[in-house]
Amino acid sequence: MSLVVDDLVDYGTAMERMEHLVAERQRDERPDTLWLLSHPQVYTVGRRTATEHLPDPSRGIPIVTTGRGGQLTFHGPGQLVGYLVVKLGQNEGIVDYVREVELRLVDALEVLGLPAERRDTPAGSELLTGVWTKATQRKIVSIGMRQSRGVTSHGFALNVDGDLAPWNWAVACGMPDVDMTSVVREGVEATMDRVREAVAVAFDAVQGD
Repeated sequence: MSLVVDDLVDYGTAMERMEHLVAERQRDERPDTLWLLSHPQVYTVGRRTATEHLPDPSRGIPIVTTGRGGQLTFHGPGQLVGYLVVKLGQNEGIVDYVREVELRLVDALEVLGLPAERRDTPAGSELLTGVWTKATQRKIVSIGMRQSRGVTSHGFALNVDGDLAPWNWAVACGMPDVDMTSVVREGVEATMDRVREAVAVAFDAVQGD
């Protein structure tokens, strides 16, 4: 998998570039790609996000509607965002691939010394997509993806060392009681560079263009 790394990228700018990456992958003009970056503060909402889950506008953080699956997510500095532009296998669906993404991120966190797990969703419950810490049972990774003509887009957000307060100003992931956490909050000393490296290795991603 090809690896692309950037620092802080405006969300709208990132979405435009992601569309180009997806189109290139659909035409087989580029390999499967993992794009690692961060965003300035922004809330993004999926197609199923309820109005009552949105933050008070007086907080001053932009709210952007996006085409991915999932519910409300917060992005900000200190969070590692990974966009996955991957051509699915012939018999592979987006749900199958999301499960793979969860497990690869569990592996990355294990390398960092932070035991974590994915969860199955009980019947009738809000989707438990993402990754949770084993020790404290807090959510550390949010995932929201989609696929178009067999190619995935969007991806995951792993909280490393950013401000967690904005998560409490809205209903994250459609779960009012969710407790969002970060690598630093869990007591693990790891720089953004170290987390980025562990994630890249977990996805077998090598620096590309």
